Amino acid sequence: MQELHDAPLAPLTTFRLGGPANRLLTATTDDEVIAAVRAADAAGTPLLVIGGGSNLVIADKGFDGTVLHIATSGFTLDGSRLELAAGENWSAAVARTVRAGLAGIECLAGIPGSAGATPIQNVGAYGQEVSATITEVIAYDRRADEVVTIPNADCAFSYRHSRFKADPDRHVVLRVRFELEDADGLSAPVRYAETARVLGVEVGDRVPAAVARETVLGLRAGKGMVLAPEDHDTWSAGSFFTNPVLDQDAHAAFLARVAERLGPDTAPPAFPAGDGLVKTSAAWLIDRAGFTKGYGTGPARISTKHTLALTNRGQATTEDLLALAREVVAGVEEAFGIRLVNEPVTVGVSI
Repeated sequence: MQELHDAPLAPLTTFRLGGPANRLLTATTDDEVIAAVRAADAAGTPLLVIGGGSNLVIADKGFDGTVLHIATSGFTLDGSRLELAAGENWSAAVARTVRAGLAGIECLAGIPGSAGATPIQNVGAYGQEVSATITEVIAYDRRADEVVTIPNADCAFSYRHSRFKADPDRHVVLRVRFELEDADGLSAPVRYAETARVLGVEVGDRVPAAVARETVLGLRAGKGMVLAPEDHDTWSAGSFFTNPVLDQDAHAAFLARVAERLGPDTAPPAFPAGDGLVKTSAAWLIDRAGFTKGYGTGPARISTKHTLALTNRGQATTEDLLALAREVVAGVEEAFGIRLVNEPVTVGVSI
């Protein structure tokens, strides 16, 4: 297991932000992961686990403790059953399942990061969420000091959330198991209106899984959501804020604010979210509050391709990014009475 001291963390994140770690360990096997976590817990040392670094905002001062970089590998496909090691590159794994003619995660193509992060965040995009295909999560339970297998029903999945995110210090994900679909090379039914429109099909139709994947990659690239080192619009954590989910009273108050600010004929996006709840668009809120594409004059700005992404233009610090995030949160709340919630995990800082 590789060990470095006073190691920079910025290169391990897609934001390319964050100060050094006192100690950086890189684990390439499950046993190394477990040993590192056990040692840190036994010593009472603060521990930060990093996979692909695509969902982290780390303080400029860095992390005063041990950082464990999970770099495990393992891709096992048995029929339609898939098992991924936590350190496997997620986007590459999606591509391999599509080449195998399987459906279920093809619309999650191009999402940066590692497989181990997907159940934590219940990663989703373009009408798919991993909670629909995950069968089990194998994790190290730090409290019980044992490896456990957690079935889907016990993962408490919800919109961009799970039991792992709710209690981040308990489990370290080691492997994730999925049940995909063999639909003779076709995708799962297309559930996202934008994807269906670009494909020229109706919502609910199927298309070749490879075509669905390529279409999603094109849509993501157009929004700066596919990593490209030369493109500062991709120096981000993707969508920085989650889409707000409102109860009936909050939604009514929101509509009143919209009518007052933008006129009675303005209809903001609204999607059923179950149990009388309505989900609206964070990107729409940000744009209508005056934070348009490319907003900002400093080294941290809103993406020129998508209002939902905050970006490092090359010389930003974490504090630059946080200042922009706080400005957006305050502006949206003042305009519409809704407080946006950040999607990335913050380390040593808060919005």
